[in-house]
Amino acid sequence: MSETPPTALLLNQLAQIKNPDARIVLHCQEGVLLARYGVALNGMHGGDSARFRFNWWEVATRRSWRLLQNTVETAVPYGGRVQCFEWSDNGEAHTRNPQARIQGQFGWGKPGVAVSMMRTLPCTLYTGEGFDISCSPIIPHDPAHLPAIWCFCSSPEYNKAVRAIDQKLNVTNATLVKVPFDLERWQKVAEERYPNGLPEPYSDDPTQWLFHGHPCGSVVWDEDAKWTAHGPLRTDATVLQVAVARLLGYRWPAEQDPEMRLAQEQRQWVQRCEELNDFADSDGIVCLPPVRGELRAADRLQSLLAAAYGQSWGLSLQDSLLTSAGASGKELHAWLRDDFFKAHCALFQNRPFIWHIWDGLRDGFSALVNYHRLDRAKLEKLAYTYLGDWISRTQEQAGQGTPGAEKRLIAARALQQKLRDILVGEKPYDIYVRWKTLAQQPMGWQPDLNDGVRLNIRPFMTADILRARPNIRWQKDRGTDPAPNCSGATERLNDLHFSLEEKRNAGNPG
Repeated sequence: MSETPPTALLLNQLAQIKNPDARIVLHCQEGVLLARYGVALNGMHGGDSARFRFNWWEVATRRSWRLLQNTVETAVPYGGRVQCFEWSDNGEAHTRNPQARIQGQFGWGKPGVAVSMMRTLPCTLYTGEGFDISCSPIIPHDPAHLPAIWCFCSSPEYNKAVRAIDQKLNVTNATLVKVPFDLERWQKVAEERYPNGLPEPYSDDPTQWLFHGHPCGSVVWDEDAKWTAHGPLRTDATVLQVAVARLLGYRWPAEQDPEMRLAQEQRQWVQRCEELNDFADSDGIVCLPPVRGELRAADRLQSLLAAAYGQSWGLSLQDSLLTSAGASGKELHAWLRDDFFKAHCALFQNRPFIWHIWDGLRDGFSALVNYHRLDRAKLEKLAYTYLGDWISRTQEQAGQGTPGAEKRLIAARALQQKLRDILVGEKPYDIYVRWKTLAQQPMGWQPDLNDGVRLNIRPFMTADILRARPNIRWQKDRGTDPAPNCSGATERLNDLHFSLEEKRNAGNPG
């Protein structure tokens, strides 16, 4: 049986020359290119991502950081808003760094469509932030064309058009606008889909900086009204995560920035968060067992949830939330004790901002702490006031012969000693920040939140007192420094320790 010979395809040479960049494609590119209506910009790279780029929930204040638009996995109106970029002194550290590539300032402050430059080129609406080099905002020359460009770029036709001229896994920003674009057609599509205009920013995803902060609040797109609307109260797995964070006193960026551009419904949920502020712990330390006259964490969390849901709250709803969190059949206390922290690490990309510190016993001492408030004074309070109260009561129980009390006492004292070690900060319980000089290294527990969770959580992971172990490594970071750093080399090493004596000899005032 003979095979059918391949069919020859005749291409017009002149037509191929007319293609963008004279690329050879299997069909002629006809029509006006998207480049007539907008420009695709190249993003920025600081030359040292581990130092200059963090998730927004890691840093202490936004004053020295810019919110960073990043990629999305699927087309979504507002996504890719997870990271921030160090920008103190108007980016002076980057302008002095020959390895940095700070680009795309033309687009800052302007609306557009941010296209992720990989796979199927998913996109999201862009609202003028700094943006990563792995995505490219298409900034329309005329803002009135934005709805049409969004409808085109978020459709499967856009990826098909780009892939007709470039099949590489990652495409260049210039290629993104070298495809035919029928403005009139896509304007009609936009008029049908968005007769009231494009939606203002909204998201129910707690990893996004524009999240409203309410445990069960919801904002959705109403297809009938063609606008955003309040959705049904959420019962997904993130509800309990948000509620715990609120209990520990954490607030989202949208709650702290009254000028942040948000959909009206999104802003209303931000305002409703104020109703829950009375449930926030005063010092950011919440013990799972009852300690110092405080209710156990599960009871306090339940009260917060009841206030958040109002008349909808009940034990059946609590069971639904636990089922959504993968803890079907468990009580709230058991979920907090066994499951919360691992899920928290997974949701927040192994850079947790609520830490679960424990003594290793399921019936022992265990506390949740807000990393943003865990300064030296708070860690001392945890070690000597909260844990000290637990030790005193457990010691009494051991003296009375209470079963298991002696084991709990030994575990609690061991935990207290490890917290003392972290407070002192002698190696290996020290914090090492590779971009700081030896004289600038922290002396004991004196964390700078702008150094990020990866470095500051290390003493607690070394002491093995976290309920679960985040997937964090201190291996060598990519690239090299232009001059020797604290390690004495240009390599970006992180797995180093220095003694307190070495720091003092280097002139550390701590």
